[in-house]
Amino acid sequence: MNADAIPDNESMDERETMERWVRTWKEAGPKLEAIRRREIAEADNLKVLALLEGAFNHALRTLPPRPSSGLVEMQMWFSKLRP
Repeated sequence: MNADAIPDNESMDERETMERWVRTWKEAGPKLEAIRRREIAEADNLKVLALLEGAFNHALRTLPPRPSSGLVEMQMWFSKLRP
């Protein structure tokens, strides 16, 4: 497809723009999923953990523990939303 055949976003109406986005993501989705799966399979988890160790230890030293995880508060909000 040549560049002249690709419509400019300014010349498309909202529906055409949305349809174009849907087509683009339908094409890109499987390719992105393949990349994601390959990256997961090739990940060196021990290396990543070693790289994050300094940041984790810094957080342990400098941030006091929270009195709550927030789970109780979240459940309270959910119960308010329940019909």
